Amino acid sequence: MNIIIVGCGRVGQTLAEKLNSDGNDVTVIDTSAEKVKTVADRCDVMGVIGNGATLAVQQEAGVDNADLLIAVTNSDELNLLCCMIAKKAGNCQTIARVKNPDYSKEAPYLKDELGLAMVINPEYAAAEEIARVLWFPSAIKIERFAKGKVELIKFRLPKDCKIIGMSVKDVVTKLHCDVLVCTIERGDEAYIANGDFVFAEKDVVSIVASPKKARDFFGKIHYKGHSIKDAIIVGGGSITHYLCEILERSSLSVKIIEKDRKVCDELCSKWPKVDVIHGNGIDREVLLEEGVDKAGAFVALSNLDEENIILSLYAKDAGSSKTITKINRIDYDNVINRLDLDTMICPKNIISDSILRYVRATKNAQGSNVETLYNIIQDKVEAAEFIVKENSPIAGTPLSELKFKDNVLIASILRNKTVLIPRGHDVIEPGDNVIIVSKQIGLHDVADVLR
Repeated sequence: MNIIIVGCGRVGQTLAEKLNSDGNDVTVIDTSAEKVKTVADRCDVMGVIGNGATLAVQQEAGVDNADLLIAVTNSDELNLLCCMIAKKAGNCQTIARVKNPDYSKEAPYLKDELGLAMVINPEYAAAEEIARVLWFPSAIKIERFAKGKVELIKFRLPKDCKIIGMSVKDVVTKLHCDVLVCTIERGDEAYIANGDFVFAEKDVVSIVASPKKARDFFGKIHYKGHSIKDAIIVGGGSITHYLCEILERSSLSVKIIEKDRKVCDELCSKWPKVDVIHGNGIDREVLLEEGVDKAGAFVALSNLDEENIILSLYAKDAGSSKTITKINRIDYDNVINRLDLDTMICPKNIISDSILRYVRATKNAQGSNVETLYNIIQDKVEAAEFIVKENSPIAGTPLSELKFKDNVLIASILRNKTVLIPRGHDVIEPGDNVIIVSKQIGLHDVADVLR
């Protein structure tokens, strides 16, 4: 596809990298010559310097032949204007980033009235992911497929976990758990699970199952879960606002530490049930005074990655049961992954996965198309959900007889609202939702997993 990205900030650069590596022709636009050059050189894409909300600049970027324009500048209004112009001038599909909480409830209206393909909000998507982890704190990460009927849950094995020393096949045969182990991360290595793989302490494991079967599994392996009753959040930005909105009807008690008095007043006005503390969240004395050592969860949402990492490490050492850390830059993910952090949230990656899913689905490959897409292990292992069509070569043959490429796993089949954990004798049928876990990044069609 020919894709134009307006805005060369963090989200724009991530999209340029991923969409280009996925085989699309990408052009970026920004008023900053330095940002355009950085993204164009780093991602090997075309660059245009100028205001992306003007017809002349969009035409220079090739809007007449574009299939998709994505506007991700820091201005919601500018993003919407870019999309309106592109829709009129090039008749292409458009996606706008809209992050202001004032517009969040207007998103469906804006999408319909302006003819947008998508309205994306990285901050709201990040808040949703944080809320899922707070509700199920045993997990590092939870992704949902098939409209919530299937979950992919990532968790770390503590030293006393029952399955340490067991093989993957033992989990099924000895514990009678109806889950599928998908991936294991050990140090810098990532593995697609096979039956003989033996679990070790500190492995990060991903499983796929229905929500009920997943909770049964954690009970059988005696995984020490706990419900969170209270959380301390450092930082009162957009993600915190959305998180308060999502958690408003839950029983979880929320305390926010924010150094900007105006932001504190806004939060108090909007969320009267939330405790808002005017103070510097990086101050150790403030954290101790507000009970960081007794908190069920600690969520670091400042604008600086370094602050968030240090705060989470301190909170964990002080006694917080669960830490959640916002990370904007993933350049040093190999180093960050070695730290004793529980859950890391990267808003730009959450939203880039969503746009990649849309782009791949739009290409509409012959046998099926992508419904849901997640990076389980960033740039190493992907999980993609497909709806299998009549003419798909993967349908009608037992899985044991299909010739799959290396490092491919059929993780789950959803058929008539029933979740099936696939075994060798199972046969995929047209209309099934199939989840595939693979080291092959960039699957467009379910048939891509066959030799």
